[in-house]
Amino acid sequence: MRILVLGSGAREHAIVNALLREAAEQEIIAAPGNAGIAAVATTVALDPTDPAVVADTAIDNGIELVVIGPEAPLVAGVADALRTRGIPVFGPGRAAAALEGSKAFAKRIMESAGVPTGRSLRASTLQDAEAALDELGPPYVVKADGLAAGKGVIVTTDRDAAVAHAAYWLHHGDVLVEEHLEGEEVSLFFLSDGTHVLPLSPAQDFKRAYDGDEGPNTGGMGAYSPLPWLPEGFIDDVMDDIALPTVRQLADEQTPFIGLLYCGLVLTEDGPKVIEFNARFGDPETQVVLERLKTPLSRLLFAAATGQLGGVPRPEFTDDVAVTVVLASEGYPDSPVTGRPIAGLDEVRDVSIAHAATARNADGGFVATGGRVLSVVATAPDFEGARAKAYAALETIRLEGGHYRRDIAEKVVGR
Repeated sequence: MRILVLGSGAREHAIVNALLREAAEQEIIAAPGNAGIAAVATTVALDPTDPAVVADTAIDNGIELVVIGPEAPLVAGVADALRTRGIPVFGPGRAAAALEGSKAFAKRIMESAGVPTGRSLRASTLQDAEAALDELGPPYVVKADGLAAGKGVIVTTDRDAAVAHAAYWLHHGDVLVEEHLEGEEVSLFFLSDGTHVLPLSPAQDFKRAYDGDEGPNTGGMGAYSPLPWLPEGFIDDVMDDIALPTVRQLADEQTPFIGLLYCGLVLTEDGPKVIEFNARFGDPETQVVLERLKTPLSRLLFAAATGQLGGVPRPEFTDDVAVTVVLASEGYPDSPVTGRPIAGLDEVRDVSIAHAATARNADGGFVATGGRVLSVVATAPDFEGARAKAYAALETIRLEGGHYRRDIAEKVVGR
């Protein structure tokens, strides 16, 4: 199968690697890709948010399936353009992608579908935001309504910080002030063909920049899978109470959701509740979930894209655990320093590397081009072994000023 993967990050590198691991040979084109992806697949320079350009590229290259990685092309309507021209695509159209593109839209869908979530108040002015903060109380949760590259959310007990966050994002649109939900966070992905859903393995990611969940929110500094501490029946409960009602509500509104429904959950005393939906694979959770996937990924994605998930068995995963740790540039997430060389990649063993923001320099080596530079992914029969492999690799890789969290999956070792 000729598959076009849109995107340029570690998530897309993980998707490409999973497709290339299949027994049946797949011909992969990534657009625009990155330096790490270019080492294993063909890359094409294009704007992945331009619907016409993406559709023309797919037609010209005889593409049989398009997999959309990031959120921006989805919100731009790239999937709609592809479907109009008869190309199977894994990713929702613009209307359904509003589930991620607008927090207010997602809350309305959850309310209509009876999906458990926290209270939220929408604010169009700073006065409205301050009133909402006082009504819901601390800890304060403020979210930008639209896409914000993982930086639109603040959770804090500092009211002044919450007000400042609201004031900043109100320049870009409305904000939501939400009830703070207490409990462990869980990421659970569901494949959807617009009618049926299939769950993947749960994961937990780490949003804060520094150990002990300190520092600012980031796009994600690490993750692990599976979650052995989840209660029995958790996946089925989320599927029945959250994923299926959401997909059915969208179908009822003539906006079928075809692609990856990312359920960001909190396991509260009253059961799982949604803190956010995304309309695509999450990063860095994808790196650990797909590393353990046994079922051919292309089969799952094509079945979802063509409305055939109803007859597909649940995906199978290995018994191994997976841990990923993100190496970030100095100054990330506020002001990452870029352009510095990355050394030691050819010295690491027994892990996989998903590149996020790298390029080749004149000498053929890699340089960092963004904040989150790469993800080190390790598997082992237990978390202690997987963590040891991941951190041994990170000690070998050298990036001036680079930093990473040292406590990814640490707590689960003793559970």
